[in-house]
Amino acid sequence: MAPTAAAADELVKTYGTGDAVVKALDGVSVTVEAGALTAVMGPSGSGKSTLMHCMAGLDRPTSGRAFIGQTDVATLTDRKLTLLRRERVGFIFQQFNLVPTLTARENILLPLAIAGRKPDPQWWDTVIDVVGLADRLDHKPSELSGGQQQRVACARALVGRPEIIFADEPTGNLDSMSATEVLGFLRRSVDEFGQTIVMVTHDPVSASYADRALFLADGRIVDDICHPTHDAVLTTMSRLDPRRHPSIDSGPDDGPSPHRAKTTGGEHVPAARRVERP
Repeated sequence: MAPTAAAADELVKTYGTGDAVVKALDGVSVTVEAGALTAVMGPSGSGKSTLMHCMAGLDRPTSGRAFIGQTDVATLTDRKLTLLRRERVGFIFQQFNLVPTLTARENILLPLAIAGRKPDPQWWDTVIDVVGLADRLDHKPSELSGGQQQRVACARALVGRPEIIFADEPTGNLDSMSATEVLGFLRRSVDEFGQTIVMVTHDPVSASYADRALFLADGRIVDDICHPTHDAVLTTMSRLDPRRHPSIDSGPDDGPSPHRAKTTGGEHVPAARRVERP
């Protein structure tokens, strides 16, 4: 069994008070395997982004525990949490979050520069080759396409060799061709370099690149599919959110996603049980 890269243990997150309280997470427990791409899906307001933020240390849960490796991020001080995010976690966001006055090279290296670290030259060359940005490193964001900007963001997340990368709707602002390029890079970083990625997405095509898809509704995990295919994801989403995802008449699942040779396609697994941690 693969080691655990991250975990949630009975996570609860509420907003508001009294009659106006909203429970964004309702006792979520789940483990994330190292060296895998895990998609987190669900209707709008299901809690998928809140789960990612709590697990990544971007937000504090109301109760419960969240782990990066063996570290309970929910108990860390603000300073230690900042160090953890800087040294052990990478982030990719929908809006790219690039500094407009810096070149692509400077944007990629910015987190390392802030931490006072230098990139490993061989790893730098590997990352730049994988994302295909060798001839764009001296360009500023305004001189790059949306897909190229997101590839800069991907390289920035990967260059520090984090234990885990959290990606929040990484293809949400991209056209289909650019999205395919970014998803291919994420898939390759897992398959070739053993990177661990948790990706929040609403897109069945994006989820079909994952090794596993978790589905949330009303702050709880309600389904868990190993080796998801586009049709398996769309069928599940149509059940959870029928207005935005009409059902499909595809019959049985049509086998593995073409993006991964090792999968068997659409295998449901039991809902995650309580995580036992030290």
